[in-house]
This record gives sequence, structure tokens and C-alpha cells, in this order.
Amino acid sequence: MDQTSPSSASLSDLFILIATRTGSSRGMEIPGIIQKNSSPIRTLLEAELVNESDFLRELAKHLKLTWYEPVLLPAVKFSFPARLALRHHLIPIAETDDVLQLAGYDPFDYLARSHVRQVLQQPVRFVLSSRKFILTQLRERYGVGADTFEQLLETMDMDQSDEKLNEINILDEDDPEASVMKFVNQIMREALAQRATDIHVEPLGGDLRIRYRVDGVLRETPIPPQIALLQDSVISRLKIMANLDIAERRMPQDGRISLQLAGQPIDVRVATIPSVNGETISLRLLGQEIFNFARLGVNASLEATLRELLALPNGIILLTGPTGCGKSTSLYTFLASLNTQDRRIVTIEDPVEHKLSGIIQIAIKPEIGLTFASALRSVLRGDPNVIMVGEMRDPETAETAIRAALTGHLVFSTLHTNDSIGGITRLIDMGVEPFLVGSAVRAFIAQRLLRRLCPHCKIPDESDFQQELGFSANSPIFKPVGCEACGNTGYQGRIAIYELCRVTSALQHLIQHKAPTSELKELAMSEGMRLLRENGWERVREGITSLAEVLRVTTAETHKNADLSI
Repeated sequence: MDQTSPSSASLSDLFILIATRTGSSRGMEIPGIIQKNSSPIRTLLEAELVNESDFLRELAKHLKLTWYEPVLLPAVKFSFPARLALRHHLIPIAETDDVLQLAGYDPFDYLARSHVRQVLQQPVRFVLSSRKFILTQLRERYGVGADTFEQLLETMDMDQSDEKLNEINILDEDDPEASVMKFVNQIMREALAQRATDIHVEPLGGDLRIRYRVDGVLRETPIPPQIALLQDSVISRLKIMANLDIAERRMPQDGRISLQLAGQPIDVRVATIPSVNGETISLRLLGQEIFNFARLGVNASLEATLRELLALPNGIILLTGPTGCGKSTSLYTFLASLNTQDRRIVTIEDPVEHKLSGIIQIAIKPEIGLTFASALRSVLRGDPNVIMVGEMRDPETAETAIRAALTGHLVFSTLHTNDSIGGITRLIDMGVEPFLVGSAVRAFIAQRLLRRLCPHCKIPDESDFQQELGFSANSPIFKPVGCEACGNTGYQGRIAIYELCRVTSALQHLIQHKAPTSELKELAMSEGMRLLRENGWERVREGITSLAEVLRVTTAETHKNADLSI
């Protein structure tokens, strides 16, 4: 393969020929994207004009190269410098008779072959493979950003013991900050690719851990071990992007980053926490969401009930549940459905997670005295129709919200409780009079998020466990397996389940007489309230989630009226 590089024109003709053979209908667009001083193969594949695997397999035949079918490689560490692998996108796949086999996807990268032979003192055999396979292997072996931060590795003296690497040309050797910027950007790109909602950057005493929260579950992502040497630079870069004080490391700080990745506007909420090992940084990724009932995934019956509640002229609707259960998304959906020209909607939030057009949104600032309670009192003087209070944290906020509901306003808010009935007890414990709770609150809605089964790899669940829970043997329910599409978790995306308790006149009577929680729940269930787990079972029967996921997210009900068998 050591030959002079073909011209752009000859490569275009070759690529058009291969594209035609593999059935691509966009082959004639190829000459327009092949440019000088860039990798033609990489440019072509990134433009997505051809089917990657089919094109490269046919190209291997044409060039009489060995095609390596991607398989799961054994955990064997070959003696191959990481810097060469990352710079030239090469993966060692085998070593036989002292011959090292390297898989790549660019047969025209002659510089890579020259560098490898210059550094290694053994015969090398190059084979062609899928670009997706190569990049996946690079990330798994060397960590997030492995395919784009060669410059960062240059500044870290990776493979210092191998003096032969000094013969390789080093680019941007004096610009480590630019490399850190690229690495930070790649962390965020990778998080978006994995559908992460949060990124946690955590120093661990000489090491650095980066974790993504995907579908509500934390996953540690591999990074090069040498990146710990630059952990202070990485954290400082994030703080600069969020306009935080990089010199302040003893106190928590909050900030925001507005950026655009892969053509998608992203608003990032940043929070720093000082720890004994150094500052940890949490990033909440907030995209441009579309808020509608279809996204919530509620069935027709529940949607009709929710819309009936939203049509009320006054009262409080409270969403309950732990942090991260999707309460804010549901509230934004409710507000979006009410956002018309004849309504004045004001929200009080900490912080404002999503900006909604046509709605007045206020971010509280306790350090200057702008709290939920003080902001709510001011908002009531501004002639609102609908008010959303991010959270009822104290008696003053709760009482002010309730009095707002009693004076003709529709109020939305949240409470941290385990179920819907727990919201009643929580308000009374905060000092709100029971008669005010019964008179002002129209509904308590408990919420949880279930992970959706991956549609590509889910299989029927034929275990005996489903029969123990009362599911019919003829009911087609499924369980997770794990594949490349879902990151080997078996799940992809999430869906909400609800427990809606409407405050009827009968329930209002019990609340005013301070009835125990068990009695309140009995009455609510007799009037049609369905528990969270029952709603979860419905999702299992629909093939959306698994039995194990419902059991993980919800708690068992031992109440005598709880129909768990369905």
C-alpha cells in the first residue's frame, strides 16, 4: 500500500463507482465534498452519502485488501502506542507470528502507515474495517473523546516510556488549553449522543471520574487515565464557560452555559460543589424541548382527566414525587396547553429550566430576598390567571399559594412525597389548616419515570415471576437484553406513570376531620384512583417496559383494596 496518493479526481471516480455498486443514489454528490488536504474517506463517511459498511467492504475488494468483520475483541492489550491509535484511527486486533494486525477504515492514509512502521520494530499488516467499529473501540479502550483529542494527548506525554514516539510530528504542542477545550466539548457531544440528562465531573483523589445519567441511571464513562493530570484545567474550563469565579473553590457556585452542539441549541445548568478531593461539577443538559401530552405518553383516559383539571378556573394542582421524576416536564406540559392569548401565566422557579414563549418566568434569588413566598406575593398583584410555583418548601409559600387559589387563580406546584395521598399529610405537617387543603387543592398527582424497553433487543419474558404477580401466561410481556443501540442496557428512553387523586367532596370531608392516611387512601381508591404500580403494570402489558423496571421504581402496596394482580 506504499504508493503515491491518488488525486482527488481519481478518488472521486473510484468512490462514485463503489457507491454505484453498493446501491447509493447520491454518488454524483461525491466530487463536491472531496477536498484537498483532508481525509477523503473520513469526509465521505461523515457526509453520509453512502452506506458505511457496504461501501468500505466493496472498497476493500476493489483494492484487494483484507476485510475485517467487526466482532467483540477479547480483552488483550497489544503493545501499541495509544497516541498512534488515536491520531490515525487504528486498532490492533491480533498478533500472530510476531506480525501485528491493525484495523483501520482509511486505506489512503499513507502517513499513518509510515508513522507506524517508523515507531514499531515488528512487521505490521493493515486490514480494512468499519469506521463505526474503529471509533467505538477507540472510545472503549482509551475513553471519551479518544477520536478527537489527539492534541490533548500530546500535552500529557502519553506513553512516555516509548522514546520512539519523539520521531512523530507533534502539532499544537504549546497550546494545551485548546486541547482541553476540545476535550470538554467532546464530553458534552458524547453525553448528547448517549441521551444523557446530566454530566458529573468528579475528582477522586488523584483520579477523575466522569459519569452520565442516562434514562435516570448513572453510567461511568471511560476516559484516558492520564486525563487526571489535567483535571484542574478541565474543571476551570467548565467554570469559565459558565462565567463562574475560577479562584473560588471553597463555596458552591451556580451558573449556566449556552452552546450549540451538532446543530442543537443546548442550555446547560452548572453547579459546583467543593469536596475533600477537589471541586465536583454537575451539568444538567436542557435542550429545546417540545411539551405536549404525546411526549408524556399518557393514555386517552388520563389525558381527558388532566385536561378536565386544567380547564378549572381556580384551585391548586400539586405534582408529587422525588427529585428527577419528571415533575417539571409535566408542569411545563400543563402550562404549554394553557398558553393562549387570553391567559396571563407567571411562573416562579429555582432555577428556570426551560424558557417558554409567551409566559412570564421568574427565577428566585434568595440572596437578595426574592424567595418563592415573596415573589408569589408580588405576582398576585400583577393580575395573573395561572401561576406556577416551582416547589412548596415552607409554610409561608404553601399558605400564600392556597389563598391565591381561593381568590380565583389556578396554581400549579410540586411537593416531595412518595405518593399522591402523602401530599395531603405533607401540607398539614407544614402548618396548613386541613380545611384550607380540602377547599383549595383540586388534585394530587404522583409521578415516576420508567425506562422504555429497547425496541431493537427486547424479548418475551417467559419467567415464572410474571405468573406470581398475576399476569396471564398468554399476555405477551417483554424483558431487556441489551444491544449496541441501547448501550447494552436493554432500555432506551423513558415514559411517565401517574397516580391521580382528585379531591372530591367525600375526600374533602375526611381531610377536614383529619382522617388517617390509610382511610384517605381507601376512599380515593374506591373512587377510582389507580396506584403508581398499577399504572406501571399497564405499561408492562403494552410491551413498553419490563416487570423488573416497575418493581424498581415503585413500592409495593399492601393495602387491602390495592389490585396488584391486574
